[in-house]
Amino acid sequence: MTGHYCFYTGIIPVAKNEAGLAVVMGHEVAHAVAKHGNERMSQGLLQQMGGMALQKALEDKPQQTQQIWMTAFGLGSQLGVMLPYSRLQENEADRLGMIFMAKAGYDPNAALDFWQRMSQDSGVKPPEFLSTHPSDEVRIKNIKTLIPEAMKYYKKP
Repeated sequence: MTGHYCFYTGIIPVAKNEAGLAVVMGHEVAHAVAKHGNERMSQGLLQQMGGMALQKALEDKPQQTQQIWMTAFGLGSQLGVMLPYSRLQENEADRLGMIFMAKAGYDPNAALDFWQRMSQDSGVKPPEFLSTHPSDEVRIKNIKTLIPEAMKYYKKP
């Protein structure tokens, strides 16, 4: 895959070393390879079309009824579909990123170290159901389960 990949330089102290940077880059490249940006755009369009269809169906209803239903639709589609799917994409990027870094000669165990540092470095976060990302605890638990698969691709330099 060609192109440019970048990340916020503030992550460098958390990455700590080359293997930590491999975790970050593997994760970001995985988002691109899995076409998560395209998926999010498609989901956003579907959500918008659903809202327009609901608005059309409610056009003869009182304004207050319309507002209640549109608010319920917005919250329901965001909390019930968009955010959970975004967390799935994050998990997929973690899995693929660990495989990519392993194929590049970096020990996948570095991902666990990185995400543990990341969880210590972060401030107050919203509850997972309100977030686009898994909670630190869930992500670390998932990373632990992904290490054996990624190790199959690890070739020590």
